[in-house]
Amino acid sequence: MSFDIFVCRFKNGEPTPLDMSAAREVLSPYAVVQDHETDFLLVSTAEGEEAGVYFNNPTGITFNRFGGDGIMDLLAALLRRLDAVLVVSGGPTMIQQDADRELLPAPLRDGWPVVVVRTGAEIDRAIRTS
Repeated sequence: MSFDIFVCRFKNGEPTPLDMSAAREVLSPYAVVQDHETDFLLVSTAEGEEAGVYFNNPTGITFNRFGGDGIMDLLAALLRRLDAVLVVSGGPTMIQQDADRELLPAPLRDGWPVVVVRTGAEIDRAIRTS
């Protein structure tokens, strides 16, 4: 898929920093290209599925040009490890449990669908049905 999705955390409706060290622990075993200057990783699964990953700032990680079951499973593992949500521009916001809905900013909570996902397959389904 060629659009961007965003891994974020929120508290009281405001962005909160992600544990970037934990994010790198999850993603580094899959990194086939690293550019420390731009904080970019190209991750690849054993099946050859790839995604571009940008560590934007302390409150966001962007995935682009992603696809495949392995990448979706990697996203699910990253969300669990970071206690984060997945935001799709113009699409759903994916949370891990219903209680997370209250942490979101009002525009995400009220303006777009909010979907509970726990697995890569559920993430894929939520993206494809949006």
